[in-house]
This record gives sequence, C-alpha cells and structure tokens, in this order.
Amino acid sequence: MNILAELKGRLRSALEGLVAQSDRRDELAEMLRPAQDARFGDYQANCAMPLGKLLGQPPPEIARQLRARLAVDDLCHSVEIAGPGFLNFRLRDEWLAAQLQRACPDPRLGLEPVRRPRTYVVDYSSPNVAKPMHVGHIRSTVIGDALVRMLRFLGHRVISDNHLGDWGTQFGMILYGYRRFGDPSRYAAQPLEELGRVYQLVRRLIDVQEAHRRWPELEERLARHQELAAAEQPAAEAGDKKAAKALRKLQAHGQQLRDELDSLQNLISGVETDAELRSLAQAHPELEQAVLQETALLHAGDADRRQLWQRFLRECRQEIQHIYDRLGVSFDVELGESYYHDRLEAVVQELVQRGLARESAGAICLFLDGFDAPMIVRKKDGAFLYATTDLATIQYRLERWQPDVILYVVDFRQGEHFQKLFAAARRWLDTPVELVHVSFGTVLGEDGRPFKTRAGDTVGLEGLLDEAVRRAEQVLRENDESKPAGPELSADERRQIAQVVGHAAIKYADLSQNRTSDYLFSYDKMVAMQGNTATYLQYSYARIQNIFARSGCDVQALRQSAATIRLEHPAERALALVLLQLAESLEESLVDYRPNLLTNYLFDLAKKFSDFYEACPVLRAADAAQRDSRLLLCDMAGRTLKLGLELLGIQVVDRM
Repeated sequence: MNILAELKGRLRSALEGLVAQSDRRDELAEMLRPAQDARFGDYQANCAMPLGKLLGQPPPEIARQLRARLAVDDLCHSVEIAGPGFLNFRLRDEWLAAQLQRACPDPRLGLEPVRRPRTYVVDYSSPNVAKPMHVGHIRSTVIGDALVRMLRFLGHRVISDNHLGDWGTQFGMILYGYRRFGDPSRYAAQPLEELGRVYQLVRRLIDVQEAHRRWPELEERLARHQELAAAEQPAAEAGDKKAAKALRKLQAHGQQLRDELDSLQNLISGVETDAELRSLAQAHPELEQAVLQETALLHAGDADRRQLWQRFLRECRQEIQHIYDRLGVSFDVELGESYYHDRLEAVVQELVQRGLARESAGAICLFLDGFDAPMIVRKKDGAFLYATTDLATIQYRLERWQPDVILYVVDFRQGEHFQKLFAAARRWLDTPVELVHVSFGTVLGEDGRPFKTRAGDTVGLEGLLDEAVRRAEQVLRENDESKPAGPELSADERRQIAQVVGHAAIKYADLSQNRTSDYLFSYDKMVAMQGNTATYLQYSYARIQNIFARSGCDVQALRQSAATIRLEHPAERALALVLLQLAESLEESLVDYRPNLLTNYLFDLAKKFSDFYEACPVLRAADAAQRDSRLLLCDMAGRTLKLGLELLGIQVVDRM
C-alpha cells in the first residue's frame, strides 16, 4: 500500500463538504506530506491555512472541521491539531506491523502495479557511435536506465530506445578523414580511437579555415564598435547618463568581440605552429564543402562509402556494447538516425503542403510562436537537420507504439531544441502524446569545470569505470584486513566484488544528484563506506546477509511461518515505517523523473536499519518470538535495499 496516497485520498474525501471544486480539493490534499520531525507524527497537512483564507474562517477552526470529517481511525491514532492549524497523523503501531507482515511473503514487497498503466518510449544514452563513450554519456545512460526500470516495475509498458548517432555530417567528416588521414593499423587495433582521431583532426582543420574566414569580419566589427565607443566617450565623461549607458553596452560588446578574436587567434596559432597541421590545412582547402559532398554521397547510397560506413558501425558498435555490458544496460530497440533517413523528404513535403513550413532564404523553415529563430528542416543545399530526423522519429514512434509519453533524457543544453521540436510535433501531428525533456546538468571536476583529464581531454567512460573498480578494490582490501578476526575474502573474491562496487559507485554518484544540477565528481567520495553512497548501501545489505548467515535461519521458511512482527522499540517502529514508504518514494521519483528521490529513500532506510541494529539485538534477542520478529525486519530491510538498488540498475553483494 502507498500510505501517502491512501491518506491523501481520505483527506480529499474529508474536503468534499468544504470545497466544491474537485481540482481545488486535489491541490489541498497534495499538501499532506511526510512529517519532517517525528515529534509531530508520521505525516502532516497544512491545508487548513489556505482553506481558512478561502472560506474566511480561522485555520484552527477549519482544522477541527477536517478532523471531524476524516475517516482514518483504522490506520491512525486521533489526528492532532498543532500550531496555526497543522493536522498531524500518527499511524497505529499494530497497523504498521500488519501491513509489513502482509508484505513479507510477497516477492514485490506489497507494492501493487499501477491501476492504469501507460505506454512510455524512453530515449536515452544515444552516443555518436564513431567516438569512444566518455564521462558526458554517463548521466543520460544511467538516468534513463533507472527510469525504465522504475516504470516497468510499476506496471507501465516501456520501450527503451537508444537513438544512436550513426548518420549525418559527423560521418562525412569521418569518411573524409579516414580515406585521407586514416591509419589502417591503428584502426585495426583501436577502431574508436582512430576514428575519433581523424574526426577531431577534420573538425580542427574546418574550424581553423572558418576562423580565417571570420577574422576580417570580426576585426571590422570591433573597429566599428571602438569608433562608436569613442564617439560616446566625451558625453559619458560629462555626465550624460544615456551616453554612459550606451558606452557601457558598447564596451561590453567590444570585449565579447575581443574574446572571440583571441579564441580564433589561439585556434589559428595552434595550427600554424604545427608543421604537419599547417601542411594539411593548406593541402585541403574548402574542407567543409568537401565534407558536405562526402556526406551527400553517403546519403545518396554510394557503394564504397556505404560499405565503409557499415564497417565502422559494426566494429564501433561492438566497443560501445562492451560499455553497456559493464553497466548492465540494455535497450529494446536501437534505431539510429540513419533508420529515419528515407522518411525525411516526405516529412518536409507534408509540412510544406499543410502550410506549417515555408521557404526562407532558400531553406525550409517552421516559424513557431514564442521563438525568435525558426526551426530549419531542410537547408538551402538540400541537407536535412537533426530537427527533421527528430520529427520523423516522433512520427514513427507514434505509428509503431502509440505511446502516451515520450521521454528524452538529454542534457540541458538541448533545451531550446526540444522546446521547438515539441511545439512543431504538436502542430504537425495533432497528437495528445506527452513529450518530456528530462534534462540534466554537467559532471564537473573539483575545479568546478567540466570533468576532463589533466591534458584537457574528455574522460573516457571505460577508464572512468576502471579507476572506480581499482579504488573500490582498495577500499574493500582495507576494510577486510581491518576485521578483528582477520581478512575474510580471497583476492579473487575482492576483485569480483570490486567490479560490482566500482560500477555501482559511478552510477549511484550520478543518480543521487538532483538531475538538473551540475555535480562535482570525486572517486574518494563515491566509494566511501559512509555517507550517501552505493558502497554504504551495499555494505548495509551485506551486513544483513551476514546476520542470516550467522543465525542459521531458513529465511524462506521464516517468511511463510507463523512468526509475527512486533514493534516494541522506537527503532523497530521507525524502521517499519520507512520500509512501508517505498511505494510513495517510487511514485514521487516519477512525478518529475528524479531518481535521486529514490536514492534519498534508500539512504534513509540504511540509516534507520543501522539505528535499529545498534539498538535492538537480533541474534541475542530476549526470546524466540522477538528474535523472529527482528529477523523478519532484517529480511524486509535487505530485500527493500536490494529491490531499490536494482531499480537504479545497481547490483548487491552478500559479502564485503
């Protein structure tokens, strides 16, 4: 049972005689939340305050009326009124024990599937296949995987789709670069590294050629700004406020131009001072046009380029799959951008025919309300864009799966793109589907900047996992060797456990953050045995398994036995309450797709179990009945930790 949902339902019923509008009753019932301080009960509602203003009555009087209307005696003690009209709910101990007892033999721990399942398509991970996966891919991958697991557990139909970057101009760069600068022996040894090298080389040469083209224009613009600033200077110095404001604006814009020129100068200097790069730049003028021609030939079906592209995809996809295998991530479908190429022309034609798109400066554009710039769906040269592919993808998903919701787990920098995409899709397809951009922030280093290597390169995901496993093994070794009776794990066991613990540490460190925030990456913190880490939760689970190993108890038989749960100590009650709050934690996590709310719940559960373990002897209980009761509480705590971590894509271990 979802306790919070049950109490909200009963509060909603109590409001019926006081509030006529059902949506207003829903808003007021949503003000019932878990109490922040156990002294004020288990749940608390402050709806009497706004309702008092609405009805023109004192909030305490409203609270008394609500209390009289509330039908909660079967699960709560008498509802208390506190302060200016708070309603405090304290659940009956016998009711808590009975609910937990009922959940004991249930593999789902008493959690019921949703009554009205929906169909979700979840678009996440989506790396460019010809580049090694790096730290920037971890957030989309693990957040998306956790959401898929939670939604499925609750009974929704979920299609996980890895929308791979396997098409477009990036492959034009790679094909051009590999055919002219590629090293077959390096490619044979490390395909992704070699393709990444030639891509970066072509990208850099294009950027420097663009820098040479832009330099004169920027210099001219800066000179004009300096002239305008000089003209405003005398009046500004004489105290003319309007002139002073104009001067500050011109100076700020001028500084932006100088910064941009400095950036171009650094780019140009980096190539000019490197003899090999300078030679390549001179030997391949108009490189951007050559890449576009390479892309056009690939899209047109040129046999040689298609064969090379397919080879790249096959070998690079194998390397990416290795990362997914390590992370325990899988997808229902992996339909990359190339899959939708044959749909793109028809999409543009239909948009034009229906008057939703029109020609502008040679390109085909959608002009959407609320946006300064249009959404381009076909460029002047005939090339399609990501927006065109994304529209075709939505059309395909609607045709194939008829989803109620499509989630895009993509970083915040794509926010404007998705706003335009969703607006365009709703105008074109006239669909009630819910389109959601599940955005997230950046992984930062301890310097507060995007996490990179000392050389300034983006950190590879494979190396990230390797280092986490190495550090996890070090922590495990130190912990094992400090045990009073000496080490309990063999070297092989440590290595195997370190794989699970290290991978879990990377995932949990990300999932435990508010997804919309940036976060600082720290190996030491993520593998710590204390604090809100996967390692701490896994250790809590292993501690519970150790209790059962020492007890000699048949846990399956215990669950089916006549043993009863008794809540005689405050720590037992606190543990029982948090165990029964898993359902509401899951529901809350999916309201705005925030897995960190589930991690917060699991951390609270682990702390409550630690308090219980310290205060309530299990194997040295006063009698057999108390021992069995506490063993059942241990069992429920272990299973809840395991289930919660599995829903986050994290494994547990029996020993640490």
